Amino acid sequence: MGKARSWLIVPAGGVGSRFSPKLPKQFFPLGQSTVAQHCLSRLVKVPEIERLVVPCKVRDKCWSSVPAITNDRVELVEGGIDRAESVLNGLSALTHDAIFSDWVLVHDIVRPCVTLGSIMKLRESVNKHPIGGILVSPINETVKLITEHGQIKSTIDRRICRLAQTPQMFRYGELVKAMEHAFKNGQFLTDESSALERLGKEVKIVEGRADNIKITRPEDLILANTILEEQEKSECE
Repeated sequence: MGKARSWLIVPAGGVGSRFSPKLPKQFFPLGQSTVAQHCLSRLVKVPEIERLVVPCKVRDKCWSSVPAITNDRVELVEGGIDRAESVLNGLSALTHDAIFSDWVLVHDIVRPCVTLGSIMKLRESVNKHPIGGILVSPINETVKLITEHGQIKSTIDRRICRLAQTPQMFRYGELVKAMEHAFKNGQFLTDESSALERLGKEVKIVEGRADNIKITRPEDLILANTILEEQEKSECE
């Protein structure tokens, strides 16, 4: 068997109505560009990626503000009603090309500050793992477990907790099986790792960078812009 190839899926079908009712957050201005352009322009620099599949609303005119989609390796495909279905659509787009042991990286379109160094660290750390792994970052604040009525139930030891980031990197066949199982059983997923976890698979963690933030609230755009400026100054991208 030859060397496992690598593919990249970037789910981008979300409308982010809580962020803004007018425009999906991936198309919001960020610096001199947009969130999606910053993200994809970094991802196309990752070496040895066969194709970047972007499940999204293909006919959305906002894609005209994202020059990175004209790259020969970037392919837009129709997204689903939620993240899990979009990722499944992305995996389906690779059916005729990817094999079971290939690697698939999944990255949030709204994480534009991810560095090439972090992605390469993940790939090198997980390269020989049978299932795959994800980037994580430590938690610096005190973590509280709360009740449904808004009361504190207990304090969690943050030393054994991590924040899940993307990319998340898994064997193509393993990820397909896990995502299909979750979808058929109506399981709600916020990331791909949880689909593997529910099948009892061991997922490796790789320490990432705290500045690999996910844009969730409008103020995150200000923080992301500052991070990108600092990364550019330190030539870290």
